[in-house]
Amino acid sequence: MSGVTVRPARIGDAPAIVRLVRELASYEGLLDEVRISEDDVRRDGFGRVPKFECLLAEHRGESVGFALFFENYSTFEGRLGIFVEDLFVQEDARGLGIGRMLLARLAAEVVRRGGRRLDLGVLHWNPARRFYHRLGFSHREAWLPYRLQGDALRALAGSVGS
Repeated sequence: MSGVTVRPARIGDAPAIVRLVRELASYEGLLDEVRISEDDVRRDGFGRVPKFECLLAEHRGESVGFALFFENYSTFEGRLGIFVEDLFVQEDARGLGIGRMLLARLAAEVVRRGGRRLDLGVLHWNPARRFYHRLGFSHREAWLPYRLQGDALRALAGSVGS
């Protein structure tokens, strides 16, 4: 793709990563839920034990998309996988093949690491679902996401030793 590059993020990219996370959250109508800071990105993405990895897509030298991901493990497969926490391309850069480039790089990374799957979650209303289906992703209708957070998380954690 002319003028588009995809590369691993570096610690100096923390401001761009936070900006893109905020743009993604705004697109999803969830901007008020974003708490991440540049310090969080530097600590958790580039500290002694990184919690995530990130690819940045650049067009004409500007960061216009990203994929933030981490390894997971399948007990059924007996192999690692990669879970894509966030994938986002700015609206004015869509149609340049950036999303496909990011996912192709992630698929290649799964294969390189000896893994067997690439997972991600998509909001039910997101039109990008058609894009994922075209690439070969399948919707796992039998699996429902669950989350424990906030007061409920603290309450359960507080029951240890009870």
